[in-house]
Amino acid sequence: QVQLVESGGGLVQAGGSLRLSCAASGLIFSRYDMGWYRQAPGKQRELVARIFTTNTTNYADSVKDRFTISRDNAKKAVYLQMNSLRPEDTAVYYCNAGRVIPALNYWGQGTQVTVSS
Repeated sequence: QVQLVESGGGLVQAGGSLRLSCAASGLIFSRYDMGWYRQAPGKQRELVARIFTTNTTNYADSVKDRFTISRDNAKKAVYLQMNSLRPEDTAVYYCNAGRVIPALNYWGQGTQVTVSS
């Protein structure tokens, strides 16, 4: 049974930092591309950052130069370091694990991030 458990969310003032963690179990972690997505109230879920099995990364334009995604295959964990947070970063942040072949996709339950102005 695959589980993705996020932690590290909370309330922070604008300009502050948070570090999200996602602990994975029940899968061969190193074979999965990992990502962080977010969903704000009334909006669609959107990609924040991804890190592939090759350690290549990509980011949404809105978070480039502020957020950093990383992974630790030995710990089966992925992280999102968020700096210079803005009120518009307020959302539920979800961890995602995916593979293309075979087509597999898993989600965590999410962690709330609230940035006050």
